[in-house]
Amino acid sequence: MIEVRLQLKYSGFALDVDLQLPGRGVTALYGHSGSGKTTCLRCIAGLERAEEGFVQFNDEVWQDSRKGLFVPPHKRALGYVFQEASLFPHLSVLANLEFGLKRIPRQQRRVEMSHATELLGIGHLLDRHPQHLSGGERQRIGIARALLTSPSLLLMDEPLAALDSKRKSEILPYLERLHDELEIPVLYVSHAQDEVARLADHIVLLSDGKALASGPIGETLARLDLPMALGDDAGVVINGTVSAYDEHYQLLTLQLPASQLQMRVAHAPLALGKQLRFKIQARDVSLSLQAEEHSSILNRLPVTVTQEIPADNAAHVLVSLDASGTPLLARITRYSRDQLQLHPGQTLWAQIKAVAVLA
Repeated sequence: MIEVRLQLKYSGFALDVDLQLPGRGVTALYGHSGSGKTTCLRCIAGLERAEEGFVQFNDEVWQDSRKGLFVPPHKRALGYVFQEASLFPHLSVLANLEFGLKRIPRQQRRVEMSHATELLGIGHLLDRHPQHLSGGERQRIGIARALLTSPSLLLMDEPLAALDSKRKSEILPYLERLHDELEIPVLYVSHAQDEVARLADHIVLLSDGKALASGPIGETLARLDLPMALGDDAGVVINGTVSAYDEHYQLLTLQLPASQLQMRVAHAPLALGKQLRFKIQARDVSLSLQAEEHSSILNRLPVTVTQEIPADNAAHVLVSLDASGTPLLARITRYSRDQLQLHPGQTLWAQIKAVAVLA
């Protein structure tokens, strides 16, 4: 468990948060620029000191301003990944990694060099120097160096923000491997919702120095009372279980959680029983009063309308749906809403293209 209570004031900005976060998995601190994400992370790391603060990770108290306690950053069992990798330019990749590794006595190491290089796919880069690496490669080295300090907690401050879309797509699978294969909890700062949806288990939504919401990613993204639902990239995250694979058409069948409902997704083959996280954008969900069997849309789910709010576009509305316990969002026109005579409690069909699901 991570407990964080912080009060910090700057000219024109104040951070005031009270959070209890899970001590496992990936927790995203999400919000627009200036919302307080990085300030909160730096206070947890001890790089900034809140006037009023309490920071506890599991059984270790790192700050308690009422008792005058403040543990300096180098004595906190954490690793920190910045936006820029900041590697030592005069050292090889191997020497950069050894810099992190040598800080930890052998008997206390939780991550070995071979494990870190394999996880991040950097074994072939060890003899190079930073000036001969791409931005994505440098960031992977930076992440590996942080892991080699064997942290109990890993802090990542927008590690993909300085990368173009191609480099981001290259590094995201490595971050997913860290999530799946290491038991080190991660606090991950980002303003990119798709990035957060792909990686996070828990999300904290920050705005103007305050936490608007904190909760599991699936539930929180589906809430219509939060500003995330209004954006064009609004959607829900679902963890499905692979139940079948059609090799001819390259389609996975996924069982929705705690439900008999299934979805088909265009994807490479995966083992039966494996979990796959996927995102369904609200703009990719259409609604119908009947199940249209003769259609190119493969996924047709029976749903119940739970709520509706105006969207950020005057022509649109956002509709919250329940698919046998799995929340969905649909962004449709007001015209369509009126034609369907939508109302809470109404049952109808949600239609989702297999090619539109982001897995």
